[in-house]
Amino acid sequence: MPDKRKHRGAHPDDARLFAEAHQAALRLAVEEYAWLLTRDYADESALKLVGDRHNLTARQRLAVWRSACSDQALHRRAQAETPLSQCVPTRLGIDGYNLLITIESALSGGLVLIGRDGCRRDLASIHGTYRKVSETIPAVELIADHLTQAGATSIDWYLDQPVSNSGRLKVLMAKLLEARSLHWNIELPDNPDRKLADYTGVVASADGWILDHCRSWVNLAADIIETHIPDAWIVDLRTA
Repeated sequence: MPDKRKHRGAHPDDARLFAEAHQAALRLAVEEYAWLLTRDYADESALKLVGDRHNLTARQRLAVWRSACSDQALHRRAQAETPLSQCVPTRLGIDGYNLLITIESALSGGLVLIGRDGCRRDLASIHGTYRKVSETIPAVELIADHLTQAGATSIDWYLDQPVSNSGRLKVLMAKLLEARSLHWNIELPDNPDRKLADYTGVVASADGWILDHCRSWVNLAADIIETHIPDAWIVDLRTA
């Protein structure tokens, strides 16, 4: 069945699965999963153990998986994080779909999680094909305006070549940026994760693997959402 969604939006079950009544259990699950990862338990078996213990659904387990990281990873990410104001003079490499879909989700009332490392992450999935939605153009424009206001000029935006419609999105973005007299570099590499991990500037991503391998990163999605989307649906899964 073709994907006919017009909005990135919330999953029909999210209001129930992530209601306030479930959030304490989800935060505890994130804490327990992180404890196991810190002690080198395998990802899948650790998630199953925690998920079964708290009787979590598949979607709740996905949220726990995206929100947790080991203590070692948490420390490294904290050491490598750079405020946007400090990374403006350098080149900024953007994990294109990672950032865009999170901003689309926030604009459309979709669930946005705050993970253990402070990153904002959505639960949307493009399944190998990116479909433009009503929030796509506003999201691109919002990202462009935010970076322009911050003084960022040297931008490399990476979109996954294997994802269908990446070429169309590149053309759309180029037109929107041209209208703002912005000249960002937009590339379609086969493996943007590896490219960002080796990037010599600052990386904008919430992908855990990239954060654990890049030299420096900026929490751009959080910065944009906090500044411009105050009514976004945020569920904070951090523990004190």
